[in-house]
Amino acid sequence: MKIQQVKATVYPGTDYKEVYPPARKLYKQIKAQTKRQPYIRAAYFNKEKIFIELFWIHLNQKNRKERNKRLKYYGCGIELLRTTRQQPTTKKNPNKPSELLHRFAGVTPNNELFYVQVKEDTKTKRKDFMSVFPPE
Repeated sequence: MKIQQVKATVYPGTDYKEVYPPARKLYKQIKAQTKRQPYIRAAYFNKEKIFIELFWIHLNQKNRKERNKRLKYYGCGIELLRTTRQQPTTKKNPNKPSELLHRFAGVTPNNELFYVQVKEDTKTKRKDFMSVFPPE
């Protein structure tokens, strides 16, 4: 897997209350650009839409510490999806055979590695931004 360098930095802060506002602000800016579901256009998928609403649903299923860890990389993940043309690792979802999971790798200006996961429905070709996270 090739790794893409991004310009966005990790959101500063150690508490969820410090990291949440800048991430939500970016989400609201993206949401304001559309009338229906918020999305971004991904370079790798030939500027196809990737819907970002599922990220927040998935995030709220995690505990507070895990949410904080993932939200720190939200801006980096959005930038990575918009700009990367690197080949992701793709595999079938073991729980749902009609879904593909694409995992992109990125590195911040501080050389911190992170991953972005996109879920694709093979029947409808719909792509959803699921998660962004650092390596374990």
